[in-house]
Amino acid sequence: MKLGKDDKMVSKEILHEKIELLIDPTCQKTLKETGGVRYVGIDEETQKAVLVIALEKKESDKVKHFKLELTKLIKLELGFAGLKLELEELNPKEKGTVLDKEKNIRYIGVASGKGGVGKSTITANLAVAFAKLGHKVGLIDADIYGPSIPSVMDIEIKLPRGTEDQKIIPSNKFNIEVVSTAFFVDNNKPLLWRGPMLHKMLEHFFYDVKWDEDIEYIFIDLPPGTGDVALDIQSIIPQCDMIVITTPHPTASTIAVKAGFGAKQLNHEIIGVIENMAYYKNPANDKQELIFGKGGGIDVAEQLEVPLLGQLEIAQPKSGSHSIFSLDEPNGLIYLSIAKQIIQKD
Repeated sequence: MKLGKDDKMVSKEILHEKIELLIDPTCQKTLKETGGVRYVGIDEETQKAVLVIALEKKESDKVKHFKLELTKLIKLELGFAGLKLELEELNPKEKGTVLDKEKNIRYIGVASGKGGVGKSTITANLAVAFAKLGHKVGLIDADIYGPSIPSVMDIEIKLPRGTEDQKIIPSNKFNIEVVSTAFFVDNNKPLLWRGPMLHKMLEHFFYDVKWDEDIEYIFIDLPPGTGDVALDIQSIIPQCDMIVITTPHPTASTIAVKAGFGAKQLNHEIIGVIENMAYYKNPANDKQELIFGKGGGIDVAEQLEVPLLGQLEIAQPKSGSHSIFSLDEPNGLIYLSIAKQIIQKD
């Protein structure tokens, strides 16, 4: 059946869950077990499902039956008008867990419900705090449409070098290895990519980067909201933990709660909440001025049932050349405290 004007289209989250239950006939495992759901999207104009799925052997004669079962699910059970399908070959490096078993990396995504809350600045400063505590750290700038990590960390934007086996060599700043979309596009040129293209870029960041052999933590600066990239992170690195960023203002905190619940629906563990722009310390009287109100961080943490890891003041780093705070500044000490809290949960 096709959707009528008054029918409600199935959400991407539900579509994703349904597809994960399908069996890859070439290995007799569910797509959830293999990590074979590469991309899930919905073309709202045509009411078609857009999928990228990886099978263990995509040339197998069993694939024809799989396509038939998938089409039945999409059109008959879920009511979509049609299906746009791209099949890939599943290989060990794309299962998401192999990399972690070999290198024991902990992935930490930094998310927010809306833009402008300082998410990228917090991600960079947390990565620096971890490095100062002696840990090997990587940082993926996954905010595809608005990559700002190079600016925050004062990194020159240029095409990265590669290894002989075509692996990307990440940039290095503050003893942190960094990859960003900004390194691969013309400066100031907007990206007009659709979902599958975003997915391919993220796969390159996770599987085709020559990270340090001893790397322990990889931070992921996520785009605002709960769109395609959040679903892609779930399919590539399902064990990624999350930190939710908010400001004290009710608008930011309300949307941050939605982002947090969205992460929970994708089975990510939420480590905690960080409240940015909590107050401004007035140099005239040394008082804390609550410019954006108060209570947003506590409210988000309570609703998500996780700890409030820290509250950051509105301040400019003393260096003035970038957005990284040193340990002789209040915010620098708060970042260090947050880093220690996260490490203690390992």
